[in-house]
Amino acid sequence: MYTGSITVADTPLLRYVLGRADDALVLGHRLSEWCGHGPLLEEDMALSNMALDLIGQARALYTYAGEVEAAGRDEDAYAYLRDVTSYANLLLVEQPNGDFARTIVRQLLFSAFIDPYWRALMASTDPTLAAIAAKAEKESAYHLRHASEWTVRLGDGTAESHARAQRALDELWPFTGELFTMPAGERALIDAGIAIDPETLRAPWRATVTRVVERATLTLPADGWMQRGGREGRHSEHLGHLLSDLQYLQRAFPGATW
Repeated sequence: MYTGSITVADTPLLRYVLGRADDALVLGHRLSEWCGHGPLLEEDMALSNMALDLIGQARALYTYAGEVEAAGRDEDAYAYLRDVTSYANLLLVEQPNGDFARTIVRQLLFSAFIDPYWRALMASTDPTLAAIAAKAEKESAYHLRHASEWTVRLGDGTAESHARAQRALDELWPFTGELFTMPAGERALIDAGIAIDPETLRAPWRATVTRVVERATLTLPADGWMQRGGREGRHSEHLGHLLSDLQYLQRAFPGATW
């Protein structure tokens, strides 16, 4: 027996909440892939705990999405029963882990954006989003500190670690432009004080990344053509593989519980 996919309502608030939930779930799943494979026991535990933070954020947001849609769906339905094109996460977070340096640089680029984002969203006129943001910001502040410290250690370390960190930065940089895109329908949420205009975070994000990159003796890539499409459901081939792993049990055994 194999269960089919669900189709969710296409409303601005629901799409907005699901997009942030998808960011957290997909990146949390990526970090969870390090469990048992970290370069140090301490980092194995740190990355696993960060994954749990992100999955917790996803659960809170998916639960709220269920309230917004009011279609009787829970967090599992949104996580396990949507197709790739229904996911609205950023392309950056679905990129493969690669080596430790690539994982750390990906975390730096995302955390430098999402930490001030959650901080700003704490002032949302939507009380549920504001409460979720208040909890998430405490976690993202640690994620940013962790990624920053490791980026410096890798970049200003050995010739090998420096080269790997620089290669990761060069390869992931084209995915950073999407951090500041605004999907159709989101402007009304911003004007209502519900959502945050991501463009207002470009300057602080770049200042944070630049500061860390310079301390790490790395070179910030030049801005050029940027990848985009994740928020609209156009993803890289990597997300399909990730979801086939994440969704397998629920698809193969619908309604299975522990």
